[in-house]
Amino acid sequence: MSDARESLWRRWLRWCRHRCLPATVAHRAVPPDMADRLQRRVAASEQRHSGEICLCVEGVLPDSDLWRAGRDEPLQAVVRERALAWFGTLRVWDTERNNGVLIYLLLAERRIDIVADRGIARHVPDAHWQGVVQRLAARLRTGDTEGGLTEALEEVSALLVEHFPLTEGEANPNELADHVRVV
Repeated sequence: MSDARESLWRRWLRWCRHRCLPATVAHRAVPPDMADRLQRRVAASEQRHSGEICLCVEGVLPDSDLWRAGRDEPLQAVVRERALAWFGTLRVWDTERNNGVLIYLLLAERRIDIVADRGIARHVPDAHWQGVVQRLAARLRTGDTEGGLTEALEEVSALLVEHFPLTEGEANPNELADHVRVV
């Protein structure tokens, strides 16, 4: 019975955390000037390869996902589903060479996920993506949001350059918006 109470207690604390954080938490973590700098970094990166990189920073989970987290599914599974939902919403899957990558942050839970489309996922093992996530998490723990996101962008960009380089004279049409999605 104590396990059920602890689970209920943790779910209640999670609910409080998500509902008590201000709606602007993501905008405070990634203010407009930082978002502009990150957008320019994404655009510069995409001049070196044929892939597309998207950044999504979400403050809190919507009620439907929050309710499932810890009750019906482990939190990490819910975070992954949320990242996959943004992957679809932002149409990261809809690139010509299937080489889009989404870097997703859920601030209320301090969780990060990277979703790579099948073209790049064929070349990069999950363990490598987890390494990128761990390095980003370490930078975020020190409060260096911009530095962590920049480092993650550089690592993803290097993978895309390695596996999907542009040939001389080839241009990468911008298939997806470069702006950081802050919600």
